[in-house]
Amino acid sequence: MLRSVATVGGWTMASRILGFARDMLIAAKLGAGPVADAFFVALRLPNLFRQLFGEGAFNAAFVPAFAGTYAADGPERARALANALAGLMTLFLTGLVLLGIVFMPQLLFVLAPGFVGEALRFPLAVEFTRITFPYLLFICLAALVSGVLNGMDRFAAAAAAPVLFNLVAMAALLWLTPFVATAGHALAWGVVVSGLLQLLMLLFAARVAGMAINPLSRPRLTGDVTAVLRRMVPGLIGAGVTQLNLAIGIVIGSLLPEGAVSFLYYADRIAQLPLGVIGAAVGTALLPLLSRQLRAGQALSAHRSQNRAIELTLAFALPAAFALAVVPHPIISALFERGAFDAAAAVATAQALVAYAVGLPAFVLVKALTPGFFARGDTATPVKVGLVVVALNLALNLILTRYLSHVGIALATSLAAWVNVAVLGWLLTRRRRLVLDRRLRRAVPRLLAAALAMTAVLAMLQAMLFPLESGWARLIALAMLVAAGLGAYFGTAQAIGALDLRTTLPMLRRRRS
Repeated sequence: MLRSVATVGGWTMASRILGFARDMLIAAKLGAGPVADAFFVALRLPNLFRQLFGEGAFNAAFVPAFAGTYAADGPERARALANALAGLMTLFLTGLVLLGIVFMPQLLFVLAPGFVGEALRFPLAVEFTRITFPYLLFICLAALVSGVLNGMDRFAAAAAAPVLFNLVAMAALLWLTPFVATAGHALAWGVVVSGLLQLLMLLFAARVAGMAINPLSRPRLTGDVTAVLRRMVPGLIGAGVTQLNLAIGIVIGSLLPEGAVSFLYYADRIAQLPLGVIGAAVGTALLPLLSRQLRAGQALSAHRSQNRAIELTLAFALPAAFALAVVPHPIISALFERGAFDAAAAVATAQALVAYAVGLPAFVLVKALTPGFFARGDTATPVKVGLVVVALNLALNLILTRYLSHVGIALATSLAAWVNVAVLGWLLTRRRRLVLDRRLRRAVPRLLAAALAMTAVLAMLQAMLFPLESGWARLIALAMLVAAGLGAYFGTAQAIGALDLRTTLPMLRRRRS
């Protein structure tokens, strides 16, 4: 599993680094004004549907079914299953995209009510979202092909595909902007093109792997397809619950003063680095692994895999959360404070980042816990837990935004995530599907101690290196902070026995070779 996590995490890290470059460019060109607010809402809407119909619910039902069929019945039957579902997805999502484009003003009336009646943000949001909405079709089909590759233990292409999103977005912002009305229009067109390119790249990778997928296949409701669709129903409800949480943040953010949506977007982008690199990597690698182990009756191996996944997520999530909480302003200032993104926007974004840092370990742990349900075909339990989390998140949003403005949205999300983790972990433990082994119980307090040592180092260096006026000087100082923090954390972790780099690094080197 560590090798698969390294593959996914390595490509995800490359994507996140390019994502930072993209967001730095967006911040410099758009800042945190009305065009930025409109674009971020436009980007969020197709992503809401993508999580609903693509990566979340679909992968939870499809990847175990495909991996099991591939292992038990051979590649031909697995290919037939994938092609039948691809045809159904193309038909359904094409209709959804057309309806969305026609009724976009009505959709945004619900999703961003604070924009309604404004002379600039609402019409821009409608126009941007109509441009970006076909991205939904392309990226959901890309999620299906990614599930095929992951089910065959081929993780590299699926993990590398998001790199195209960042490259195309930057290219559009730099070269298309002079030919369209605003930089937001250029970014919107870049989103659509990037989705198509990701789909084409993954289709090619699947063909090379001997599993050619045709999105235009005739839709067929075979027994295998029906079984996957039945499993998707509770998963769709669960994904809908999760996306409802995100939609709550958008709705309430649109009601706050101008710039709130942008502040939350930029802060969330920073918090997404550890979540994407380790959380998504662990979840992607763990689900097919647990599915195979449980299908083969290897309960002890599945137990060990779950424990190592939790240990690995905490080993990276804890230092990331502590670092984001102790040096938020240097991070935001160095990355974004230039051009249209001023000092006041940097302060507001840093405040939101601290709130997201509070929940970062929980966001990542969810990725390590939910495969324990999905691999056993239990997609209903996370739905029930999610309903409780939605209600809690809404209540916390309504309370906290009264006192903390946009920071309250981020803090509500973090607190709700911790409740989600606590309930999922308790249910897995109660059902004897998760037993924390001695190695994990020994590692957690040591990882926490190493993260605290790193925090002390970062706090001292921050006082010495910041504030700085020059943008390049701030970037250099931030790089020094990151290097010092990594050295302090991994050095302390190795010294006190929280991590054994002598065994971990050779495994990663073998994977690269």
